Amino acid sequence: MYQSLRWLSASIFCVFSINNAYAQDPAPGSGFGVETNFIAGKIIKHTYKFTAPIPPLSTALDVNFVWQTYGKKDWQQRRKFPVIGIGITYTDYGNNAVFGNCLGIYPNLQIPLIRGPKMEWTLRVGDGLAYVTRKYQTASPVDTVNNAIGSHLNDFANFTTDLRYHFNDHWQLQCGLTFTHISNGDYHQPNLGVNMLGINAGAQYYPVTYKPKHIVRELPNLSNRWLMEVRLGTAYNESRSPGNPELPSYMGSLYASKRWKSKNKFFIGADYAFHNDVEAFLKWCALYRGHEGAHSWDGAVFSGNEFLMGRVGIMLQIGIYYHQTYLAFDPFYEKFGCNYYIIKNEHGPIKELFLSAMLLAHEITAQYAEFGIGTGF
Repeated sequence: MYQSLRWLSASIFCVFSINNAYAQDPAPGSGFGVETNFIAGKIIKHTYKFTAPIPPLSTALDVNFVWQTYGKKDWQQRRKFPVIGIGITYTDYGNNAVFGNCLGIYPNLQIPLIRGPKMEWTLRVGDGLAYVTRKYQTASPVDTVNNAIGSHLNDFANFTTDLRYHFNDHWQLQCGLTFTHISNGDYHQPNLGVNMLGINAGAQYYPVTYKPKHIVRELPNLSNRWLMEVRLGTAYNESRSPGNPELPSYMGSLYASKRWKSKNKFFIGADYAFHNDVEAFLKWCALYRGHEGAHSWDGAVFSGNEFLMGRVGIMLQIGIYYHQTYLAFDPFYEKFGCNYYIIKNEHGPIKELFLSAMLLAHEITAQYAEFGIGTGF
């Protein structure tokens, strides 16, 4: 009997020790690294309205402070332990008198597409802010050739795909393609935006290790629930009217969402937006007198997917217009952005409450940056 109790106690201790080992964090500094990339490419002329001369070569230096997740949060394990980072990019577009230089800072997420023992193919997506030293202006220093950027402060988006070779736990080399975009969401005109495509090459260094021991545990399967969701937002655009005032637009969206695989939300719905800048333009031009408002709103049906990562969701949305303003664009739009969840419940009358930031674009030309709040029930 005594021997049996000893074996039982030893067994319980071993099980507890194994479970506790899974729950322990790796050594301090594990997973932290610094990545540098040199980028050489060219500005892409994405519309006939882009009349500024395109330099033969544009270059950039990108420094990314990265952290390899290891499963401390449930979403990290569900997402197969992605790499998150904060990147800083300095870009010389090749013609300082017209485009100036750009300094961008952006949070980013690196997702493994294919992993091998030594080789890896990854996709990095990031979005943040950029300061551009030159913009369109008629005052000194005059720059009326640059009809792509109308403000110093802009949105900065980075999309990078790499092939990576891991020499050891500390060093790796990578090369691939990088696409960057800057624009101000039409807050100041002109705002065609600058798109640059280039080849990147660089190295990454992890002082401790790039592959910390994963915390693996049994995760609950979240229900594939349906929610009804409402999102309200606002954006500012420069009006094509005397004084070029920045006027608000107001947006509302109603949609249904369905969670799937415990880490995504598919959604489908309709939205509406009223644009005060368009109404001001119509009044100034004396068009549709007394009925300017009827030609100053747009509406669309849309669908998309939200990639859930804890309290953050990355949104991709495509819409098709059923009504457009007088200043009609393409028949469809794309939205890219994120939600931050203040409330995220499985039960109760209000399941979700979130803040939202979205960039709406037509093809690769941004129209406005929308900020709002939403709820799901």
